[in-house]
Amino acid sequence: MASLNRWIEAFRLRTLFLAVSSVILGSGLAWFKGLFTLHTFILAFLLAVVLQILANLANDLGDYIKGTDTTGRREGPVRALQGGSITPRAMKRAVAIAVSICIGIGLALIFTAPGTTSGDAVWILLLLGGASILAALFYTMGRHAYGYKGWGDLFAFLFFGPVPVIGTYFLHTGSADSLPLLPAIGLGLISSMILNVNNMRDIENDRSSEKRTIAVKLGLKGAKGYHATMTVATIVSFAIFNLIYLPVSLPGYLYLLTGIRFITIMLAINKREGATLDPYLKETSLTGFLLSVTFVLCINA
Repeated sequence: MASLNRWIEAFRLRTLFLAVSSVILGSGLAWFKGLFTLHTFILAFLLAVVLQILANLANDLGDYIKGTDTTGRREGPVRALQGGSITPRAMKRAVAIAVSICIGIGLALIFTAPGTTSGDAVWILLLLGGASILAALFYTMGRHAYGYKGWGDLFAFLFFGPVPVIGTYFLHTGSADSLPLLPAIGLGLISSMILNVNNMRDIENDRSSEKRTIAVKLGLKGAKGYHATMTVATIVSFAIFNLIYLPVSLPGYLYLLTGIRFITIMLAINKREGATLDPYLKETSLTGFLLSVTFVLCINA
């Protein structure tokens, strides 16, 4: 039986910062509108954590089954299945448990949130919740895993940006207005940036394993240009939000100082490849988390 420490490593806790950022953003925007509720925030936060853990476990299982993690050419840290510390059977059981917990928390959230007062809203949120679980499972699992077809960046953008940010905002407010759209786009781009760093690091292993990521398709130089474009677009999307909703509030712009860190990360990435890119996964995730927290504090100051 795998030790607790091995399971904690398999959960990849460093990835949780960006997962909860979507809940912080959506809830902070609801606060900005004066419609924040604590129990909705707590349930959404817990759901984001478990959903990210599910995605990490399913990702490990899918890559292991396909042999991507066993080529000997992967640049990142040794994963639990790859190193033999957790068996495939135990990992499958853990994935099933995580799915069950996601369903339980998701149902509690949908049926207790103040924003879900209509039957149509409930059905839409149930569909989005189900889609989120499927997206977490089938990034690398299954015969048609979308991560192997070059769709990973788009799904990361959607299911770490617009879907959870706008969904969380709706759960608080019951409103489908455009207020959360630009921050949701910005966070989605950060999520795609993190995946792109991961894929640039593993580009040679993925190419040999026929995992057709955007990085593999563009090549390392093209992937770095793609990353720079997303960095600029992230900063611009948040800045435009302020120009629309807080045009004369100087304190409301202070969170954009985190953009300096994004730019320094981008410049550092341009000089690196392979395993030397690994620290920038954590750096980008933490900076995205910091941006989300400071954004919420600044717009509600």
